[in-house]
Amino acid sequence: MRTDLFDFELPDSAIALRPAEPRDSARLLVVHPVKGGCARDDADLSDKTVRDLPGLLNPGDALVFNDTRVIPAALSGVRTRGEVQAKVDFNLTKQVGDSSWRAFARPAKRLEVGDRVHFGHSGESCFLGALDATVSAKGEAGEVELAFDYSGSILDDAIRAVGVMPLPPYIALKRGADDRDRQSYQTVYAKNDGAVAAPTAGLHFTPELFAALGARGISRHFVTLHVGPGTFLPVKADDTSEHKMHSEWGEISAETAAALNETRARGGRIVAVGTTSLRVLESAAGDDGRIPAWSGDTSIFITPGYRFKAIDALMTNFHLPRSTLFMLVAAFSGLGTMRAAYGHAIHSGYRFYSYGDASLLFPADAEPST
Repeated sequence: MRTDLFDFELPDSAIALRPAEPRDSARLLVVHPVKGGCARDDADLSDKTVRDLPGLLNPGDALVFNDTRVIPAALSGVRTRGEVQAKVDFNLTKQVGDSSWRAFARPAKRLEVGDRVHFGHSGESCFLGALDATVSAKGEAGEVELAFDYSGSILDDAIRAVGVMPLPPYIALKRGADDRDRQSYQTVYAKNDGAVAAPTAGLHFTPELFAALGARGISRHFVTLHVGPGTFLPVKADDTSEHKMHSEWGEISAETAAALNETRARGGRIVAVGTTSLRVLESAAGDDGRIPAWSGDTSIFITPGYRFKAIDALMTNFHLPRSTLFMLVAAFSGLGTMRAAYGHAIHSGYRFYSYGDASLLFPADAEPST
């Protein structure tokens, strides 16, 4: 499909720089495709808030959350080459060994293989005062590989001490990360370290909302997908067939798989909280819709024409123009439906992107490819 079909105008003022407080006070746009309607850009839309979610679902439905935990993957370092030093910023993207990480460097032109980089500040305690690495490889588009002097849990602790939360570019260009982001850019149920971007639909949930969902008879289950930086990248190709997705590691436990299959067997719906939960479920599901225990890398790229197997509804934030995530929601609810929904959201002052408001989407019949 042509990628310009997924473009739209978004005012800069619609980009949220801070989350709603409390988290579940964010707005929620409920989107039902219009069945059999004649208009290409049409949808049945309802303006709600996230704390209305229990009443929008049925007893017996199951919510699926991504329990990945965001690490403070944005690091500022000083490259040393003989007597010459230069400042370089890094965003860790994927761990590739006990002591090695891939990262995007800015500006990468200041780096060569073999360069030493120092992170951290003097005066901090013990190992955490001096985190050093060697540039062990250089790739394309600013990607490098860093071999750190520490490994294992000591390296993890050092990164937590000297790194900051890796805010998306559309926020980071307007303000720096601060201590508030260490809490607000993390879900309340985050468990497994490894993401370098938050599963943002999950940021809206609170213990109080979990209690209300439980009282309604809606179960919650957890999968893991370590979100990578590719989630923020616009599609630059003219056609979706020419875009290459970055791979991300995910896992579904046998317990979660069994519970979700039982939900479907009882007539309940599986509701993915976030596109990352959806992508790991769809990566694992068989053609019959059954979900097995699963782990591995996935680079699944979902565009209109895809047949969904594992989910019945999707809660997700509002995404960038021409992004793989807007393509995904267009595949799920229909491109015309999502054009109408996003037009309404922009006109009604919904807040977009990672710290923005949310939508609850229901599926459409498959639309033909263009």
